Amino acid sequence: MAGDTSEVTRQLDQTPTWAVAGVCAVIIIVSIALEKVLHKLGKFFTDKHKRALFEALEKVKAELMVLGFISLILTFSQYYIAKICIPISVADTMLPCAKRDKGEKEKEGARRLLLWYEHGRMLAGAKESSCEKGKVPIITVDGLHQLHILIFFLAVLHVVYSAATMALGRLKTRGWKQWEEETSSHDYEFSNDPSRFRLTHETSFVRAHTSFWTRIPFFFYIGCFFRQFFRSVSKSDYMTLRNGFINLHLAPGTKFNFQKYIKRSLEDDFQVVVGVSPVLWASFVIFLLLNVNGWQAMLWASVMPLVVLLAIGTQLQAILTKMALEITERHAVVQGIPLVQASDKYFWFSRPRLILHLIHFVLFQNAFQITYFLWIWYEYNINSCFHDNMKLVILKLVIGVGVLILCSYITLPLYALLSQVWHQFRTSFSHIASETSIILMIIYCFSHPISSCLHKFY
Repeated sequence: MAGDTSEVTRQLDQTPTWAVAGVCAVIIIVSIALEKVLHKLGKFFTDKHKRALFEALEKVKAELMVLGFISLILTFSQYYIAKICIPISVADTMLPCAKRDKGEKEKEGARRLLLWYEHGRMLAGAKESSCEKGKVPIITVDGLHQLHILIFFLAVLHVVYSAATMALGRLKTRGWKQWEEETSSHDYEFSNDPSRFRLTHETSFVRAHTSFWTRIPFFFYIGCFFRQFFRSVSKSDYMTLRNGFINLHLAPGTKFNFQKYIKRSLEDDFQVVVGVSPVLWASFVIFLLLNVNGWQAMLWASVMPLVVLLAIGTQLQAILTKMALEITERHAVVQGIPLVQASDKYFWFSRPRLILHLIHFVLFQNAFQITYFLWIWYEYNINSCFHDNMKLVILKLVIGVGVLILCSYITLPLYALLSQVWHQFRTSFSHIASETSIILMIIYCFSHPISSCLHKFY
């Protein structure tokens, strides 16, 4: 056994050069390949004039660099951190799992302790704890290694989750392309003739959003809550908001690809929600602090994004309904498509961007909860003390997947549609990067009709 241990703890001076060179070569090749993939992806976005997606990719790369620095600092400082000693009575407080007695630890943890011992000898030359009797390291080297693995999981899942969010959002907006194509048909022009008078309550948009329950505040929000799950954006919603946008920013009747505009607006929003701000890092640390056995912090951290997301979805549906109600209050008869009267007052505290920041918080928290679940599964097994109630584990996993789909496929596209109807029209040209391109665009737009200008540069 002693001979086997010495073989396991061999250092580099007793390791074949071909083994060292081979392992380094594989790591370098994989790292360079990943860097090239990200570079090619960035070049693709640049060539396609998708500046928002390119900047989102740069944010992802910056977050990966931050996680890399965290990993590097952990690797360098792990033995110095392990030398910080605290009393055993303090070390036994606020544990994420129930404290096991000595006999249970010896029975269930013998293999893990042996692996830790061999791992410590292999990396540190059999360094032993320098803590005096009655004290223990604040975090052991083994614990820091597990934290290191959590950082790695965060990096990988951050990229995967971001890609899934954007893919689902684009899938939703792609479904609106057919409606946009209909606006160029003769049937559409005939059915929505601006000179044609109609009763307001007979228009499809008003009829879909107004009924007896919209006049009662309690039922108003109950109806908006359930509406977000069933056809959150209907054809009449899209056509009415499109008409409102064109009448507000362009000349009535202008030929404009509104679906393409919303798709680019969604990319701008994605650029915001893909980053990790200091506030979100603070929420990550607070969760690690409050994840105490018996406090059910994991359950509350899984439910909180769902509650916030449902509140956002209800508010967005309420905005559509309030627009329809205002149309009926202003006019008994309308010409063509009803004209929505957009305003910041519909949003919480009259700040549309607040909803986007809340969506950002929901996506980060949900991504972290899924990451934490996978990390526990990898490090401690599915039946560990973290998962003492398997029914709750399954419920949290279902909530996590449900929040991802609901937020990416329904809430975020609807927010992009509503917020861009009367805001930030000038930023739709943000993909034109150079000053020379802007000058050429201005010259072209002065010498051509506005419809030709919009189609060429957007």
